Amino acid sequence: MFLQKKHLLNGFLLLIPIFIWNIALYKHLPKAFSAEVFWKDIPPIISYGENIFRILVFALPAFMMLSFKSSKKKRGLLIYLVGICIYFLSWLLLILYPESSWSNSLVGFTAPAFTTIIWFIGIGVMGNKAYFKIPKLTATYIVLSLIFVVFHTLHTYVVYTRLD
Repeated sequence: MFLQKKHLLNGFLLLIPIFIWNIALYKHLPKAFSAEVFWKDIPPIISYGENIFRILVFALPAFMMLSFKSSKKKRGLLIYLVGICIYFLSWLLLILYPESSWSNSLVGFTAPAFTTIIWFIGIGVMGNKAYFKIPKLTATYIVLSLIFVVFHTLHTYVVYTRLD
């Protein structure tokens, strides 16, 4: 059979909680994060860069094999779990306390963008082997993720600078 158990246990599974979280809570974020405000008049270099690297960092895990047998993979899982907790907390603070000093600060407002690097690193560490040859997969994935996070954070910064 073409589809084996090892093909089902891939890095894309680690993105599912992120997708569920984002879909379920996106509408509860402050208005500045709504699509009509967040994507309005973003410089093309930022929006194209962000979207190109978004596709890469969200598609590549589907080709990464997951295993939790080595201590390195277990550390990657720990980094991933800590990362999603911090990422989820950054969202919750914006949702529950939108008028707080934290939520209205540059760091608080952009936290959902830059905290993603933590769980991306976790995915990269866990997915150091692919179904086909990708040179230095962990480093490649982390570099691609870092580039995405830079664009995503720049995008969020641009939106923040337009707030009243």
